[in-house]
Amino acid sequence: MTVATAESIGVPERFNAAAFFVDRHVDEGRGDRIAIECGDARITYAEVQRNANRVGSALRQLGVRAEERVLLLLHDTPEFVYAFFGAIKIGAVPVPLNTLWKPDDYDYVVRDARPSAIVVSRALADRIDARQPVTYVENLLAGGDADLAAERTHRDAPAFWLYSSGSTGAPKGCVHLQHDMAICAQLFGHGVLGIRESDRTFSVAKLFFAYGLGNALYFPFSVGATTILWPGAPAPAHVYAVIEKHRPTLFYSVPTGYGMMLAHEGEFDLSSVRLAVSAGEALPPALYERFKQRFGVDIIDGIGSTEALHMFISNRAGAIRPGSSGLVVPGYDARILDDERRPVATGEVGNLWISGDSVCAAYWNQHEQTKRTIEGAWIRTGDKYSQDADGFYWYAGRSDDMLKVGGLWVSPVEVENALVAHPAVLECGVVGHEDHDTLTKPMAFVVLRDGHAGSPALAKELQQFVRERLAEYKRPRWIQFLPELPKTATGKIQRFRLRAQAANDAPPRIV
Repeated sequence: MTVATAESIGVPERFNAAAFFVDRHVDEGRGDRIAIECGDARITYAEVQRNANRVGSALRQLGVRAEERVLLLLHDTPEFVYAFFGAIKIGAVPVPLNTLWKPDDYDYVVRDARPSAIVVSRALADRIDARQPVTYVENLLAGGDADLAAERTHRDAPAFWLYSSGSTGAPKGCVHLQHDMAICAQLFGHGVLGIRESDRTFSVAKLFFAYGLGNALYFPFSVGATTILWPGAPAPAHVYAVIEKHRPTLFYSVPTGYGMMLAHEGEFDLSSVRLAVSAGEALPPALYERFKQRFGVDIIDGIGSTEALHMFISNRAGAIRPGSSGLVVPGYDARILDDERRPVATGEVGNLWISGDSVCAAYWNQHEQTKRTIEGAWIRTGDKYSQDADGFYWYAGRSDDMLKVGGLWVSPVEVENALVAHPAVLECGVVGHEDHDTLTKPMAFVVLRDGHAGSPALAKELQQFVRERLAEYKRPRWIQFLPELPKTATGKIQRFRLRAQAANDAPPRIV
């Protein structure tokens, strides 16, 4: 499969992402179009340009130079957009930070990134050590100049970093280049979503998350569309209220978010949504079917990564296979290899490798990890996949999540999908746990829907439910009921925490 490059899609050698995603719309006569809706605020592309210029020029006044890092600890508001593109416009490197981290996480990133400035919302300022050079975004807006020429950066120059979610360890800084957003906007935004100027986008996934950054910022800004920002918590009542007030045409969430929406009772109008998108974890077929039945809206599921910036395999309108991650996004290439780097047969599970020009240049300060993960044009995703005869890719779990039960491989995702199809189950996570003979068997942690209570009888019912759908060896031998699952801020189940909990307090085995 042909891999698209920055050059092949028309990105010039001298390229500044802020000039492309913001200034271009003003230059081409779209300055009066609404770029951002946030609450009752309506902000045009011309206003975005002026405010990004103010932030960029104010950062220069503070002494920030090209390629120096600027940490951004900001909620999903217009100020995030101004700070992100303002920093890029002067050739500096914005680094959006997870707003749900703990102080130790921020301390780690400050030491790792060694920023020249830290731009924060006042409500989040206490998360950063008081000895650090914190700057309030409103002060930058007040002190900067509304006119600013874009730095003539190279298309391969650093543009921004994103720290990985840390679902398997400490966050890693992925160094992304000026052309990376243009690649993703062209290949997924235009090629898969068919995004157009008339679209209105709303992403439950926040802007600090690679998935959310594309959904809510550079996809709509690639065509002069409108993004709808919501800085609050993604509770279902809030999500429905935003949809009904702002009427998005493209809606993005994660499987947990869709499950929470379905569990929330009431009549809600989603008729404005032409397409919904899911990522972060594999979308169980049962959630797809329930959402489609309730709202008449298709969800296209796919897989991307912080390293690749956005989706490289995805379902698409008119080609949806529930439970699969879909087909390779044109412009990327994929292969499934065994542990000896040999291609696996159709239907067999192997390691997923991806090639694409949006893949990050490196992990900051992690040379050995970079070499283990990125090899030439290919990146090892760490995911186990199979491919069917029609080219659809099927997720089998993270490489370190796969279970070997009785000498046979078991995908935790397959067991989770079976459990979620039960009407009492909201979501679940499956891990391996050793029995009294030190043999690994599946264990399920289950969150129930409202109106259901955990009990030994229900646990046995769930076991039988799985037994009727999957091979006997895949049946969970233990069922533990939890009020919620441990997750990263981006919605990924932290199975390493479930494994630790299983080791500490596993319930008696249910035969």
